[in-house]
Amino acid sequence: MIQMPDLTWDSTEDIAIELFENNPTLDPLTVRFTDLHRWVTELPNFRDDPAKSSEGKLEAIQMAWHEEYSEGR
Repeated sequence: MIQMPDLTWDSTEDIAIELFENNPTLDPLTVRFTDLHRWVTELPNFRDDPAKSSEGKLEAIQMAWHEEYSEGR
């Protein structure tokens, strides 16, 4: 079994990959930031303070997720 790294708000790419793997047909640009925040903090290996999120961090995650989605990885 592969051990996933602990995620923080700065783990943009790793979070994006996990969100894409969990929701491969969902266009990330349709996701509200409130839902995105919840989904990130509910990832099993997320280890950061939920209150340390910001609009900029969520937007970066959303854009990285959109890149994964667009490439159909």
